[in-house]
Amino acid sequence: MAAPPVRELRWKPPQPLPRAATGLKVTAFGPPCMQPVSPVKHIYWQDLGPQSEDCLSLNIWTPKDARGAPVLVWIHGGSLVGGSSREALYDGARLAERGVIVVSINYRVGVFGYLAHPELSAESPDGISGNYGLLDQIAALKWVKDNIASFGGDPANVTVFGESAGGILVNDLMASPQARGLFAKAISQSGFGRTAGPPIRGEAPRTAEKTGAAWAATQGVSGSGPEAAKALRALSLQQLSIPVGGITDPNQPQPMIDGQVLPQSPADAFAAGREAPVPYIVGGNSFEASLFRDALANPALILARAGPLRDAVVTAYGGPSDLTAVAADFVTDLTVIEPDRALARLHVKNGHKAWVYYMSYLPAAERGAVRGVEHAGELEYVFGTLADHPVTRGGRAIPAATDQDRKISEAMNAYWAAFATRSDPGSAGGPAWPAYDLATDRVLEFGPDGILARPQFHKPTLDLVEKVAEAGGGR
Repeated sequence: MAAPPVRELRWKPPQPLPRAATGLKVTAFGPPCMQPVSPVKHIYWQDLGPQSEDCLSLNIWTPKDARGAPVLVWIHGGSLVGGSSREALYDGARLAERGVIVVSINYRVGVFGYLAHPELSAESPDGISGNYGLLDQIAALKWVKDNIASFGGDPANVTVFGESAGGILVNDLMASPQARGLFAKAISQSGFGRTAGPPIRGEAPRTAEKTGAAWAATQGVSGSGPEAAKALRALSLQQLSIPVGGITDPNQPQPMIDGQVLPQSPADAFAAGREAPVPYIVGGNSFEASLFRDALANPALILARAGPLRDAVVTAYGGPSDLTAVAADFVTDLTVIEPDRALARLHVKNGHKAWVYYMSYLPAAERGAVRGVEHAGELEYVFGTLADHPVTRGGRAIPAATDQDRKISEAMNAYWAAFATRSDPGSAGGPAWPAYDLATDRVLEFGPDGILARPQFHKPTLDLVEKVAEAGGGR
């Protein structure tokens, strides 16, 4: 989809493929982008395999005899420092069976994707650096717009969807003027909708440049001028693949507010009515706190984020007898579930349609053994890639999918395809999924009791969390 971002193209916006590189016969997935060991490796099912800087590729699944088919473009997760579109979890075949073309993309991550540095900014015509991973996604969407008709797709009916870091990036694309017109719909799964909550992100260009310069100095690159940029590009892949930090480490290069690619945070863009005016699905899982397992060892620290509302939070989430459970449910709502509601409310206030979901369904064998649906736990249901035989994931033995599991998966898969096709997930048939409205706060819950649209969804606790977030408790 773009020229290899290597040598002189390292830390530059993606460039078009040379004409000689087009029309290649492709028989296998491209390599994952360079990355350190993923801090969320427990989410994934497979070893990513050999990595490469030459990684800006995409994958396409098409229905039989596709003509004018809707298009779903998948942005993988991985904490903005890892992941790949080649994951077996993201196989688009089941969605394609519903008449939808699925495109999954690679994008630069970590230092390769988001390093800002004064000398990289100085050589840029726009005077900025960083956000290369986000620019990779915009380039992929442009490629889809220009080429998907050749695969039987409709370039005017593209839905962008992603989970975790991918959900964050979908929200970034909603806020980016450079992505405007490149997609007609969006789905953000576990997308951390408020900038106040983890991950810590959104620093301004000059601050990010100072952080990048400090990191470069640890690799022996200092000074200024073109020689500094040249020295950066001479760093080895081994040096560049050393983990800088996790997603909540402010030293980890991440998407930033640069005034151009991303003029403001998604939350601020939605609040100002500047988000993309497209139909929008947003949602999360019942145990998003699984992403913060180390932090749950110190529930007092998590609950301190509630500030003067701490005691009210403890009471609302079940009382002081089990503070770890309280902290888990509180941080799930603070980082994902309440921000989902906040963005949906803003989108509707701005005159656009939104739908909200909540995934709490667990296989019968797991009920009582785990607190809820972990971060990324919905993916196998959305893609229809449930295990046909027992597997081990996250250190736990997962039994083969049951008929009940597959019923939930069939429904989620159908809702996503219907949204891509007709801009209304409720058109899939089955349980009704009404559009979100401010009066009823209806959320579609995929739960152990089935699929139900629930009004005033978790209103007492989410209203309390909203107060915490607006007071800065999510920072």
